[in-house]
Amino acid sequence: MISTLIIEDEKPAARKLQRMLQDFPHLEIQAVLHSVEEAVRWLIQHPEPKLIFSDIVLGDGLSFDIFDQVKLKSFIIYTTAFDQYTLRAFKLNSIDYLLKPIDEEELRMAIAKFQTFIPDEKPYSAQEVRSILKSESNILSRILVKIGHQLKIVYVKDICCFYSENKIVYLQTMERSYPTDYTLEELEGVLETQKFFRVNRQFIIHLDYIKNIQTSPVYKVTLERQPDQEITISRDRISDFKKWLS
Repeated sequence: MISTLIIEDEKPAARKLQRMLQDFPHLEIQAVLHSVEEAVRWLIQHPEPKLIFSDIVLGDGLSFDIFDQVKLKSFIIYTTAFDQYTLRAFKLNSIDYLLKPIDEEELRMAIAKFQTFIPDEKPYSAQEVRSILKSESNILSRILVKIGHQLKIVYVKDICCFYSENKIVYLQTMERSYPTDYTLEELEGVLETQKFFRVNRQFIIHLDYIKNIQTSPVYKVTLERQPDQEITISRDRISDFKKWLS
């Protein structure tokens, strides 16, 4: 049995997740906790679980506050209604994050991903956990954007480029652009390096959407769909750009 903990301040959401996890009999729910304070107290008094499902925004703070106070080796699957905390979540033993309302298939896939990390029951050190997660946890697969009073999921594979304009970073799809809560520096650390490359201070481009590359008099890239700005490759990035293409 895999010891499992739920941290969720909305009791209906906690009960729903608990019911969904009944379909996974190998997961043994140790407790359902509803606040930062309660979770810290429980974790200090009990053996740490192997897997934690944790909402990010709790009534008395962020769940990150829990893991700042109690150092754990547990694997974490975050649940959240917004993704502005996703980049920080990636740094805290996160296997995956599930957007609310939680989809049954995405839950199944997240648990399957967790099981690939622990094919046996041997204990892991904190360093081993970080090493196991390093290659997986820092790859962003989707972004939640706001359109008026609505939210939309944009999958990273559908993004032609990211660009900075007036101190806001936008993502560009084939349909339109959307503002994000990220910086280009943050995105560089969580995008798949085989697919994305930062060509200058303003742009990160997606390999699959490159339409044309101009080499004279300066290096420029045209994408299948791009903003009005010209995408020029910085001179100090040309060598790396060529290596990336090859």
